Amino acid sequence: MSLRYFVRRILLLLLVMWTAASINFLIPKLSPRDPIKERLLLAATQGGRQQTGLQAMAEAYNHAFGVDQPLWKQYLNALLKVVQFDYGYSISQYPRTVNAVIGDALPWTLGLGLVSIVIAFVIGTILGALLGWPRSPGWLRGLVPVSMLTSAVPAFVLGFLLIYLFAFQLKVFPLAGAYSRTANPGWSLSFALDVIQHSFLPAVALILFQLGGQALQMRGLMVMTVGEDYITFADAKGLRPRRIFLRYAVRNALLPQVTGLVMSLGTFIFSTVLVETLFAYPGLGLLINSSIQVLDYNLLYGITMILVFAVCIATLIVDLIYPLLDPRIRYDRR
Repeated sequence: MSLRYFVRRILLLLLVMWTAASINFLIPKLSPRDPIKERLLLAATQGGRQQTGLQAMAEAYNHAFGVDQPLWKQYLNALLKVVQFDYGYSISQYPRTVNAVIGDALPWTLGLGLVSIVIAFVIGTILGALLGWPRSPGWLRGLVPVSMLTSAVPAFVLGFLLIYLFAFQLKVFPLAGAYSRTANPGWSLSFALDVIQHSFLPAVALILFQLGGQALQMRGLMVMTVGEDYITFADAKGLRPRRIFLRYAVRNALLPQVTGLVMSLGTFIFSTVLVETLFAYPGLGLLINSSIQVLDYNLLYGITMILVFAVCIATLIVDLIYPLLDPRIRYDRR
């Protein structure tokens, strides 16, 4: 890979981050609501010592972001915060910072999202490759309608169905949450099993949603690859079917399959947000929902920028490993 191409990709990543930061800064400015005043009014109705904390929170907010300053200066300060990865204080959870709040929720989303998307991609790719291979068993073709159904149904609808069947009717899995209220969080086998039991239904909802699309996409790629001349030539040479399947068909269909995975990351993140909210799972999805309700713009800003940054990094990594998946790809000019 040439240095020029790598620099160009980094500049493109920075451009995407700047665009996302600008949009996230301008959208809250369009709202006539003032989250600080609403929180202070809520504290005034509740009474007690909470009102003092909220007043201090309002002062910290005004000092950190300079809301009384001109809009262009607020914009530059916001961009500086993005560069420093410091989004200030959370409006709804003052005096905690946005980074601290996100740090508590991020491991849950990473555990649920990464495991789900990896399992869905691996199983979906293998299943789709077998569905598109003409020498596969005939009973596998019966899975095509099932894949079409699961890919068409949104993840949160699948979550509703799983909750009704396994939580209400069969009572096999818990209804919501990440672990039992009586559990003692820590590095223990009992707590790990409790977490797995609670995360099983949301993970299955995300896996089924992704698996069908991945299988259908890989099936279509395999059908096109099997019709290529080099597959016919390899078969005419007498190569073993397993070698033709793995080394020629699957390997050539894998590159666009990985590209499709990266392009679906945005949809998968949106589905994860809805599923976490549905199951009251303490990840970034539930945090986004709660921050929208209380107008915690600082927290929304931080979460959005982290998600955009994660998608950009994933895209960059996949772009860099393309030559490993297909040696014919070269980024350097000769």
